[in-house]
Amino acid sequence: MGNPVLIKALVAEAAVLPYRVVKFGSADGYAVQAAAATDTSVGLADNLGQADAGDTVDVIVNGVGEAEAGAAVTRGARLTSDASGRVVAAASGNAVIGVAMASATAAGDIIPVNVAPSMY
Repeated sequence: MGNPVLIKALVAEAAVLPYRVVKFGSADGYAVQAAAATDTSVGLADNLGQADAGDTVDVIVNGVGEAEAGAAVTRGARLTSDASGRVVAAASGNAVIGVAMASATAAGDIIPVNVAPSMY
């Protein structure tokens, strides 16, 4: 379960799935799903279903949110985005979205993440 501290409502520039890493879109107030470990992310999508282009997407920018894992990750690992916006362990030089608060045993697991974009 998450404990978001700050949620920002942005407009989805393209489809954004729930529990995915989000980055800023091409214009102020817009967001897109992150698609690379080097994307500078802003937070995690907190919507209950898919946000289509033009829909509002609530983005957790601070606090503990939930994210879908793209692979197994260990509690305490620094996380980044994979090509689908899911969280995976970050390597040196990757943009970090936060820290895993629990382990994921496989892709598709939903885990709590201490959201702190690029602060680690």
